[in-house]
Amino acid sequence: MNLNATLFAQMIVFFVLWWVVARFVWPPLVKALDERSSKIADGLAAAERGKEALALASNEAEQELNKARQEGVQRVAEAEKRAQMSAEEIRANAQAEATRIISQAQQDAAQQVTRAREVLRAEVAVLAVKGAEQILRREVDAKAHGQLLDQLKAEL
Repeated sequence: MNLNATLFAQMIVFFVLWWVVARFVWPPLVKALDERSSKIADGLAAAERGKEALALASNEAEQELNKARQEGVQRVAEAEKRAQMSAEEIRANAQAEATRIISQAQQDAAQQVTRAREVLRAEVAVLAVKGAEQILRREVDAKAHGQLLDQLKAEL
């Protein structure tokens, strides 16, 4: 066998094999690799979008949480303010009621003192008339001497 003929036959087999591989094997293989590459690229892009969405959602959640905290603090402050206002109102009402009760008690005491003085004046007038009656040993007419008795009450 000749080396040239063997080499030539091997070259023909190589080219036929290359043509079969290039025509039937290589395109599906490249297509599968391209599909896999695009799936990987899509997966990486989706992962990147997912990271961005996660970062955005995390920021939004943090902002909402801060907003909720601020609202909570504001509501607590408003509740404390309302409580203070209610306490002040209750205190003012209690003070007004206490003042009213004290005033009423003072008026009642003044009326009782006035009534007691009137009763004492009347009793003193009766005693004075009786004393004068005993001194004079005669009866003094209360109706006839009403003006004198009223003057005596006023002086006492």
